[in-house]
Amino acid sequence: ELGWISKVYVNRPAVVRHAEQIKKWKTVKGNWQAAWLLKAVTCIDLTTLSGDDTPSNVQRLCFKAKHPIREDLLKALDMHDKGITVGAVCVYPARVSDAVNTLKAAGCNIPVASVAAGFPSGQTPLETKLTEIRLAVEYGAREIDIVISRSLVLTGQWEGLYEEIRLCRAACGEAHMKTILATGELGSLANVYKASMIAMMAGSDFIKTSTGKEVENATFPVGIVMMRAIKEYYWQTGYKVVGFKPAGGIRTAKEAITWLMLVKEELGVEWLTPELFRLGASSLLGDIEQQIFYHVTGSYALQHELAMA
Repeated sequence: ELGWISKVYVNRPAVVRHAEQIKKWKTVKGNWQAAWLLKAVTCIDLTTLSGDDTPSNVQRLCFKAKHPIREDLLKALDMHDKGITVGAVCVYPARVSDAVNTLKAAGCNIPVASVAAGFPSGQTPLETKLTEIRLAVEYGAREIDIVISRSLVLTGQWEGLYEEIRLCRAACGEAHMKTILATGELGSLANVYKASMIAMMAGSDFIKTSTGKEVENATFPVGIVMMRAIKEYYWQTGYKVVGFKPAGGIRTAKEAITWLMLVKEELGVEWLTPELFRLGASSLLGDIEQQIFYHVTGSYALQHELAMA
């Protein structure tokens, strides 16, 4: 529906002012903080996307995904029997089989997500992107994080962008598709809003801020714009199953709680589930576990006291 796209206007100064106010929000303390942090854990896509990834470090990541917080800490919070795990494990296509086999051997149903479609640049032919998606699904990935061709946004080729995402959605089959907009390379907040709309129209299950490889990744102004797009899409269509995933640069427990609070404010409590909200992160879990350790014991853990992610 190109009529929606042509009428888009984003009041950037207002968005930036709102984002600055968000940074000043008071954080929660005590048991409330622990509860928010455990909620954040269940929404993390625990990620390793390094050129030197090996089966062994993927296996270690998978065991950390199943046991994200030390058992004794969960027992102290009376949460040891609640089945707390991360939302998914995210790896490159070549490492999907390693992750799937490890999680299966551990008797765990955590989904494996795979980046695809020319990640992170998107500068590969469409046929190659579609083949990569199909291979990742064939290897066992239940979620696919595709990346769009930024040039289609920057040159205003909205129908071309729609068609590209639609074909990727078809290639995903039954796997959930998260569409990475790479917002730091789209040029304007208006383009972020338009790309969000096109991605949802084309069948995306999630819209995601960044690959984590851009100079600018998940920021509050971008998050506000993308969540407002999700809200308008719901108002226009009644379709309430498009999720949101900020990714890249989210490293601290405080940042995670702020993102959760922003989602609650913009979209509502019903979006605070792994089905509709994810945090893309590789080092965030370590800080969350450190903060929970402090809440339980009154002191911070030494480096050897918390298992590596």
